[in-house]
Amino acid sequence: MHIGVIGAGQLGATLAEWCAESGHDVAVTSRHPERLGNLVDRLGDHVTAMPVAETAAYADAVLFAPSWSSARQAIDLTAGALDGKVVIDATNPTEATPDGRSGLETLMGWAPEAHWVKAFNTLPASVLSRRRGHDPLLAEFVCTDLVDARLTASKLIRDLGFAPIFTGRADTAYLTETGGPLQMTEVSIQDATDVLANVLGDYV
Repeated sequence: MHIGVIGAGQLGATLAEWCAESGHDVAVTSRHPERLGNLVDRLGDHVTAMPVAETAAYADAVLFAPSWSSARQAIDLTAGALDGKVVIDATNPTEATPDGRSGLETLMGWAPEAHWVKAFNTLPASVLSRRRGHDPLLAEFVCTDLVDARLTASKLIRDLGFAPIFTGRADTAYLTETGGPLQMTEVSIQDATDVLANVLGDYV
């Protein structure tokens, strides 16, 4: 696949590297893509830096990993190029959203034609790096309303060395975000079903 990575912080850069290692062609961007030369040189031939709108247009699927404070601007900079694309939301609101919706639902309101799915937001890159590809595989929680988004995110999660576990629709994404019970939950796939069942019993 062609993967677009919006946000070149620690998580975004790490996911871009792993996507390239897994055989995907990657476009990475930030608010200042002209500053990403060193990152691109380090990640190799399968990674290039592009402006935000070009990155979104290039991608078959987008990993969305800017800071929450710049998420709306990042969406605006795509100039509609997210429409119809699977967009994997790896952000976390810094605090509860004013209307009580999850961060994922907020992003869905800002770009309603994108096919949004929540993943890669519960653990920092350091933990993902330590657990990547190790048996038993680390569970990666997935929330979405859309089958195509779920399938695409699950494939990429497996490609990168983790195990997807469907956690619910977009309205349950708050469970994985800041303050939610699944935030900072490091669990192997063999135990994830029991952990999720306990959480859903308490919160839903």
